[in-house]
Amino acid sequence: MVINMANVTLYIQAKRNVEAQNDEVLLGDAASIYCEDAAVRAKANSMRIHKFHQGQETRAVISMMKIIEKLTQMSPGLTVESIGESAIVLEKIPAKKYKGPLVVWKIILVAAVSFFGTAFTIMAYHNDIGISDVFMRIYEIVTGEESSGCTTLEIAYSVGLCLGIIVFYNHVGGRRITKDPTPLEVEMRNYERDVNTTLVETAERESMEIDVD
Repeated sequence: MVINMANVTLYIQAKRNVEAQNDEVLLGDAASIYCEDAAVRAKANSMRIHKFHQGQETRAVISMMKIIEKLTQMSPGLTVESIGESAIVLEKIPAKKYKGPLVVWKIILVAAVSFFGTAFTIMAYHNDIGISDVFMRIYEIVTGEESSGCTTLEIAYSVGLCLGIIVFYNHVGGRRITKDPTPLEVEMRNYERDVNTTLVETAERESMEIDVD
């Protein structure tokens, strides 16, 4: 259906990364849309931009130029202003991905690897710098007595190390200490941004951007 809309402006703020659980992805799923004309806004929100097929890639890069082209074909005379990303990275995520005991076992495995790996790293570091000898020497200098290896100095250091890790990662169990993002979340967001940028640049270089369905 073609709608003639002269002197009407449609604003699109596209997201960089969109996770889709349905095979069909609509423009409203991948971008925030504003237009004074309700009919144009509804038409744009319901416009299909991609359809995932069985056995095909679960990721797709959609150029905003392709979306704008289809919008103007659908509504001649429409002015489209893109104020978001220049391309959208779509990723098909099955609904069952977040359910089931497999996810629980993955969480347990990652937690165990992280815990024991971190513990081993701390112990190896302390062994390399000879921190036990340092503590014993400090204790002897301050108290004039020989250290037993488990003194107030070692206990205070261990407690301080635990508190430092808790404050640094901003978590106590499942609760945040502050509303600030944790260093791990920041690194994950940076990694995700780098991956999306690489996917878009690779698609542009190899002309792999997909036309809007």
